[in-house]
Amino acid sequence: MVSVVENVAIDCANAYELARFWSEVVGCPLHPEDEPGSRETEVMLPEGPNLYFNQVPEPKTVKNRLHLCLRPKTSREEEVERLLGLGATLVADRRESDGAGWAVLADPEGNEFCVLRSEGERAAMSS
Repeated sequence: MVSVVENVAIDCANAYELARFWSEVVGCPLHPEDEPGSRETEVMLPEGPNLYFNQVPEPKTVKNRLHLCLRPKTSREEEVERLLGLGATLVADRRESDGAGWAVLADPEGNEFCVLRSEGERAAMSS
């Protein structure tokens, strides 16, 4: 017997607004019953677990122990710029001059996540 991961839960101050941000990041819809003011919301991913946002009273105070790593379909640089335009902030730049590495961003509530190289960028480096 094994367990199946149902969702990735993210505590936050405003579940609906943070879910809207992540919905734009991953290009997937919110659960059809979610609406402004919902204390629990979900971004419905086509494969894998959903992103579940749970409104809690306490603020984020330290670095995440668990975070999402995103592999963009465009270049890493284009995706970083797009995400900054959506309201993310750059936390740490771990990109290297040879194209390796990643960018650490934070969502509007300060939850860190990484943007990796795209599959195309990875393939170009290994050739």
